[in-house]
Amino acid sequence: MESCGMSVIKYILFIFNLVFAISGIGIIVAGALVLADVGEFNHFMEGRIMAPPIVLIVAGSIVFIVAFLGCYGAIKEHYNMLIAFAAALLIIFVIELAVGIAAAVFKNDFSMAMKETLKESMKNNTEADKQAWDNVQKKLQCCGVDGPNDWSAANGFRNFPSSCCMDMQVICQLGIPAVYKDGCFSKLEMRVQKGATVLIGVGIGIAFVEIAGIVLACCLAAAIKREGDK
Repeated sequence: MESCGMSVIKYILFIFNLVFAISGIGIIVAGALVLADVGEFNHFMEGRIMAPPIVLIVAGSIVFIVAFLGCYGAIKEHYNMLIAFAAALLIIFVIELAVGIAAAVFKNDFSMAMKETLKESMKNNTEADKQAWDNVQKKLQCCGVDGPNDWSAANGFRNFPSSCCMDMQVICQLGIPAVYKDGCFSKLEMRVQKGATVLIGVGIGIAFVEIAGIVLACCLAAAIKREGDK
């Protein structure tokens, strides 16, 4: 005979897992949005910058699957499945917490590495680098690493990129008013920091909600075990 307390835990856990499945979709969407936002400039991004949103998408997919495992375990009162569900939640919690911490660390220390990557790309001057610079300068309305002077002849550049100009109808050259004044480094930094803030909020926020799921699953599993021992 099922106790009242056990019944309440069972249905709370079932409802929790429905919400949890929806949150899994939310994690996937958040990770995908951040990846899409910074991914188009991946030529200038290090692997550690691209990794957190990818990990979050994978974790969200696992969360969605695990939520159904928890729902089934709760309704069927399956002890082993509930223990497996709690263990899976704990693993996901650790992964998401690690992603949140990585994003927080990256938010504070990535700047110099990204600036060096931008400068190296300017020096390389390959076709791929030219296309990447044209893309970032048009999309973010910026010019050079710190400003348009980075493309000057004094720095060894013979041609000033047309993607630095607001008006494509005029002859694009350094010194004209129609040149973007902001450097691309500050624009990219702002873009990535915004993405990192989203990852921190989603990753750590949902990770701590998962603790409630672990506690509920363990409580129900313990109640099932006690009922079975009677």
